[in-house]
Amino acid sequence: MKRNDKNPSGGRTGNAVEVRGLVKHYGATKALDGVDLDVREGTVLGVLGPNGAGKTTLVRILSTLVRPDAGSAMVAGYDVLRQPRQLRRTIGLTGQYASVDEKLSGRENLYMIGRLLDLPRKEARSRADELLERFSLTEAAKRPALQYSGGMRRRLDLAASMIGRPAVLYLDEPTTGLDPRTRNEVWDEMQRMVAEGSTVLLTTQYMEEAEQLASELTVIDRGRVIARGGVNELKAKVGGRTLQIRPADPAQLPAMARAVAESGLDGIGGAQAVPDEDMLYVPILSDQQLTAVVGLLSERGFAISHIGTHLPSLDEVFLAITGQKTAVEPDTALEEASV
Repeated sequence: MKRNDKNPSGGRTGNAVEVRGLVKHYGATKALDGVDLDVREGTVLGVLGPNGAGKTTLVRILSTLVRPDAGSAMVAGYDVLRQPRQLRRTIGLTGQYASVDEKLSGRENLYMIGRLLDLPRKEARSRADELLERFSLTEAAKRPALQYSGGMRRRLDLAASMIGRPAVLYLDEPTTGLDPRTRNEVWDEMQRMVAEGSTVLLTTQYMEEAEQLASELTVIDRGRVIARGGVNELKAKVGGRTLQIRPADPAQLPAMARAVAESGLDGIGGAQAVPDEDMLYVPILSDQQLTAVVGLLSERGFAISHIGTHLPSLDEVFLAITGQKTAVEPDTALEEASV
């Protein structure tokens, strides 16, 4: 793909990130095993997976910190392997651990990054002050980062990754250890950047974070992509919806459950009565099944006081797709030794 200097992405595919067949070994451990990935411009892709799945390896390859053993990747129109210098000027990265110059103040850290990215002095100062305010660091702006708490350093590191308004921003578990208020500040800033045209690749262990921010999700396990799609799409793949029915007369709950279980309705595997909640739960895969169950109960003369549907939580989806979590963490440990 040829690069257009004015519009690096070239506008050809609508993808800010395109990954094909990425492979990376650390000794006998295969951290990535043929990963394919697309991130549409101006969106947030959430990358989920248990510890050791390969998420951080993927981020480090896409940010030019680690070379893959095989495969290719294009980011913002630049080839990750052939054009690393050009690419670094268009991306931002926040890793799992804050990386700031402890001898410099918060403002000096941000100003320095801005100048390294060729921002004019005035713009570097104003952008630094803007981000210090957004991340609630204005009062500590003149203090050396050495005196910052862990959470403050994390916020400063996040601000540093955003100061150049990167075309593509990598956030590797960015809100780990942050309090809820600060986490919301990070979310707000991320959404603001996406609204301004940036693309975000987000790895996270927080299902709420993925559901709140990501347009699409990719699940990686043992170095392979095992699922992808929108939040509701993945939920539907795991088990569809659960129909929730509350009878007007709680005493009829067991009879309602038997009626559904013995109905022979196509695709209805069973029904569970939960007396403590006065609720009947019926797994369904389609609106047609919902209509059939409700119609059956109506025909049998059952009065219903409540009908609702429930999708599985993203936590349930994650556990269903990945199964048991990996006991060891080769992804992080081996990478630390390689950088």
